[in-house]
Amino acid sequence: MKPRNMKRTILSILILLLSVVSLAQFSRGTVRESLSIDSKILGKKVNYTIYLPFDYQTSDRYYPVVYLLHGYSDNDMGWMQFGEAHLVADECIAKREIPPMILVMPDGGVSFYINNFDNSVRYEDFFIQEFMPFIEKTYRIRAEKRYRGIAGLSMGGFGTLNFAFKYPEKFAACVAFSPALFSEESVMAENEADWNQMMTPVYGPYKEGRARLTDHYRKNNPFDVTSAKGKDAYRDLRIMIDCGDDDFLTDDNCRMHIHLDKLGIRHEFRMRDGVHNWVYWRDNLPEGLKFIGQSFHQF
Repeated sequence: MKPRNMKRTILSILILLLSVVSLAQFSRGTVRESLSIDSKILGKKVNYTIYLPFDYQTSDRYYPVVYLLHGYSDNDMGWMQFGEAHLVADECIAKREIPPMILVMPDGGVSFYINNFDNSVRYEDFFIQEFMPFIEKTYRIRAEKRYRGIAGLSMGGFGTLNFAFKYPEKFAACVAFSPALFSEESVMAENEADWNQMMTPVYGPYKEGRARLTDHYRKNNPFDVTSAKGKDAYRDLRIMIDCGDDDFLTDDNCRMHIHLDKLGIRHEFRMRDGVHNWVYWRDNLPEGLKFIGQSFHQF
């Protein structure tokens, strides 16, 4: 081998080794799955998964927290198993793109994270009154608005906006990926079969025409909630909505963007190339965590 070629080969090997070493040097956080809380409100145990940053076990410091909500038919382990949220957080923390933070993923079943129409499943009450206080007492978390974020995908994106818009005093930032929003236009377009499959347990039995736009629907509809509260309620809440351009939920996401814009509520709206799947959410989670992480910094 010629000396020049040998130098190039050695240089290539060194670059490869440095890359491997760099990746290996990422400090890894800890993931604990299938933990549970006894809920008096729901009358059962509710599972949750938690990610603790790399230095949690070796420090006495308190951390900001992000609640990550899963989608319909998934569970508390989805964001780790399919979204690789722990690997995303490890890398972003190592690169100092986000501050060390705790990620908490509760099992929301198919509740849409709200109290259902007959209050037989009071998930919203559980989350606000039991789950968040329990988590923030059990782990070293800075239990203040400015250190608390929330994010989710699909059904969890709806839950994210529901919690953030109803309780803006509790969250510094929210990121909704492909949120499963239900505008009046979408609700009115639902046929009976589709309604009974997904909506009946949450919003009640199918009704004809505008009768389905019940008080319960309006109290749990981000469009109506933001209209009722007005823009001043959201001055200190950073909002991002992110949806793929080929997602079947694109229309209602665009409607929400236009709705917030008309109300004068500041927010970031992202429409990227993609569909309603884990590839899209996994690829865009880093930007979501960075968006929330900026809220935890002092400028």
